[in-house]
Amino acid sequence: METPDAQRAQRNITRLQVDNREVVMVGTAHVSRESAELVRSVIEAEAPDTVCIELCPSRYGAIRQQDQWQDMDIIKVIKEKKAFLLLSNLLLAAFQRRIAKKLGVKPGEEMIRAMEAADEIGAHIHLADRDIRITLLRTWRSMGLWGKIKLLFQLIYSAAGGIDDISEADIERMKQEDILQMLLADVEKSFPSLKTILIDERDRYLAHRIRTAPGEKIVAVVGAGHVPGITRHWEEEIDMAALETVPPKGRLGGWLKWIIPLAIVSLFAFGFFYGGRETGARMITWWVAANGILAGLGAIAALGHPLTILSSVVAAPLTSLNPMIAAGWVSGLVEAFSRKPKVRDFETLYEDILSVRGFWRNKVTRILLVVVFTNLGSGVGSFVAVPLMLKVFGGV
Repeated sequence: METPDAQRAQRNITRLQVDNREVVMVGTAHVSRESAELVRSVIEAEAPDTVCIELCPSRYGAIRQQDQWQDMDIIKVIKEKKAFLLLSNLLLAAFQRRIAKKLGVKPGEEMIRAMEAADEIGAHIHLADRDIRITLLRTWRSMGLWGKIKLLFQLIYSAAGGIDDISEADIERMKQEDILQMLLADVEKSFPSLKTILIDERDRYLAHRIRTAPGEKIVAVVGAGHVPGITRHWEEEIDMAALETVPPKGRLGGWLKWIIPLAIVSLFAFGFFYGGRETGARMITWWVAANGILAGLGAIAALGHPLTILSSVVAAPLTSLNPMIAAGWVSGLVEAFSRKPKVRDFETLYEDILSVRGFWRNKVTRILLVVVFTNLGSGVGSFVAVPLMLKVFGGV
């Protein structure tokens, strides 16, 4: 007679067929040592040709190469406009590491065990998940300004301090949910469409990648929350190109980034023409003050260098009128040159992101915070400045 543990283990194993090949799918909990042990035992017992794991190349590299951060060029990250993407990755890693530390397991231990077991038997490792950067970008592009602000603060809250009061019920729920879904649970309530991107799309992606993996026998290690969706989409024809495409910015958004600066410059011109020099000057003053002060406050919130704060104040009123550059990129570069990250900052990055203080102390993450917070302050400053300028113009 099977023990309760054995019965529970069997419930986490799903067997599927594709073209006379067998797929043994192991549904795991990302925060469970029991799942990690189950993964190893299944791979050893099944001796598959291929082990599919729910990782993308970037997350796989992060596990295989623990020192990869030392090779990161933070200046290149800023210039390529990837600061928010990198910060999101770090916040996601922080969230998972804090949960794992609280429960006494390694982050992604079940995937580590899968890779170790595959190496030991000489099985091919097949990466089955969509690139985390594509998932985050598709999420970002699906949201408006308020949604993006809420997303940013939810990421910071969840990663840095949102699990201190975790309950046993929460732990059990975590064992059945996707890590991204857990992290963005509160945001998802306001934006139900996120579930499509975070879970449904990845269910289809995983189904296709596992189904087309090489080998006669395949063991697939995926989060338990994905198993029903993968099974449901197993026989479907899936358009992978559509799932891997980052949607372009909306046409309206593309026009607005030029129309809004042009409208603001036109407003200045109307102010000078109809109200005279004093009215035009007051309108410009409000624009400079709102943009500069709020961008500066963003840099201060990130504990930027004095030169960084000054650069954000000076740059924001100008960059807000230039669709090709943002205040955060300027202040981020100034911060990077003023407080150049040292080798130690990259070596301690994974430990520093486990606390709020560490995010602000580490020079790498502080640069990213400077970029994001300065851009946020400048964006809010533009919204604040326009009604103030209209009020001045209306008083003519």
